[in-house]
Amino acid sequence: MSKSKGQYVVPTKDGWGVRKEGSDKLTAKTETKAEALKIGTSIAKNQNTELTILGKDGKIQNKNSFGNDPNPPHDKKH
Repeated sequence: MSKSKGQYVVPTKDGWGVRKEGSDKLTAKTETKAEALKIGTSIAKNQNTELTILGKDGKIQNKNSFGNDPNPPHDKKH
């Protein structure tokens, strides 16, 4: 059984995009990061995968897991 790949929110030349991990092709293209986050979150929840959010500089800003997290957080507030 193959494991689903996570989703990435990425900056593009003229906005923001959502793409599957390991792919260069965008699943969705938006004008704002907020729109891309909403779409990426929805896809990640549906696929029970992780959402990785990149900043304008291309560096990872945050990650959210919507599946079976092998390393769950130790704090209980989430």
